[in-house]
Amino acid sequence: MKKAEIKLQVELDDNNVPEMIQWSSSDGENSDELPAKAMFLALWDSQYKNSMRIDLWTKDMPYDEMKRFFYETLQTLGDSFLRASGGDPMAESVIGDLRDYCAHYADKMEILEGQN
Repeated sequence: MKKAEIKLQVELDDNNVPEMIQWSSSDGENSDELPAKAMFLALWDSQYKNSMRIDLWTKDMPYDEMKRFFYETLQTLGDSFLRASGGDPMAESVIGDLRDYCAHYADKMEILEGQN
């Protein structure tokens, strides 16, 4: 069995606000630590049937990038759910609704303007 390790390092200021986030993976092409401005980590606890989450962003994460980060995260959650559903027509319908919401969000937050 193959194993991989994902490592996260977070530097906090005196008020426990993240100043720097770095991550690395033993399974990637480059195992060097890479910087990140924000992260969402979600794990499923099957014993208690709920999510455990860590949402962090650095002090210098620009608001426009945070809006884009949320948009792309919502889009990729939909992609992941479609893969996990195995082609369930109801999942495809619901993800269509999510895509519509993502388009609305992008429009309201002016995320995709000026992009090709």
